Amino acid sequence: MHPIEHHACFGGWQDVYRHRSEALGCETSFAVFLPPQAERERLPVLYWLSGLTCNEQNFVTKAGAQRYAAEHGVILVAPDTSPRGEGVADAEGYDLGQGAGFYVDAMQAPWAAHYRMHDYVVHELPALVEANFPASDARAISGHSMGGHGALVAALRNPGRYRSVSAFSPIVAPAQVPWGEKAFAAYLGPDREAWAAYDATALLASAQERLPLLIDQGEADEFLDGQLRPWLLQAAAERAGHPLDLRMRAGYDHSYYFIASFIGEHVAHHARALRA
Repeated sequence: MHPIEHHACFGGWQDVYRHRSEALGCETSFAVFLPPQAERERLPVLYWLSGLTCNEQNFVTKAGAQRYAAEHGVILVAPDTSPRGEGVADAEGYDLGQGAGFYVDAMQAPWAAHYRMHDYVVHELPALVEANFPASDARAISGHSMGGHGALVAALRNPGRYRSVSAFSPIVAPAQVPWGEKAFAAYLGPDREAWAAYDATALLASAQERLPLLIDQGEADEFLDGQLRPWLLQAAAERAGHPLDLRMRAGYDHSYYFIASFIGEHVAHHARALRA
């Protein structure tokens, strides 16, 4: 692991590191914000998963979350959205291949060799962070769009792993929308029963823990009806008796302007759970 960026930020440090990932079989990067409290104590960690076409830079440069993380004493960690580099499979378009890992562990060639983002995010990255930074094992997870899908799935598939979960504009039912159908068919194969393991709406039916879900969704989001469909998750949560706070925000779209408007509320939500 070696540093490639180091910036003073809100009394702490915004850094980016690069390392060789065993899960991904390639070099990858992640961003970490260490608030000023990290100089004297081990702190809880909020993991952020970004969306299609993004990398580790989008969240740390656009969301403005460092201010709130410094206020609450929370480390922020943002990985890339897929494996990358020479020899890593890719595809035409923005919604499959590099920049579009969908936070699954691929089972189909040529993707299975590198596209193991679920394993990386849930296991390898936290182990690396907790071994090399003043980070405790108190974890929360959040994300946007494809990353919101990844955050919900990581929490629902791994009970006890996270103390809280939230999402902005998540793809809640990837097995039922074009983005998810394309990615799952490529990464997981044609068996739709296998897709359910990475579909938050499907996972709610058998969730072993009732971790409350916090979701913000813009009503002016251009992908709302075609790709996101939060009402599907709402219906599944009602059937399962699973706590869900779905907040529809009038006038907001799919952009980081939306995220920046409410990220402070999300960081505070996670801080309360992480300090409980």
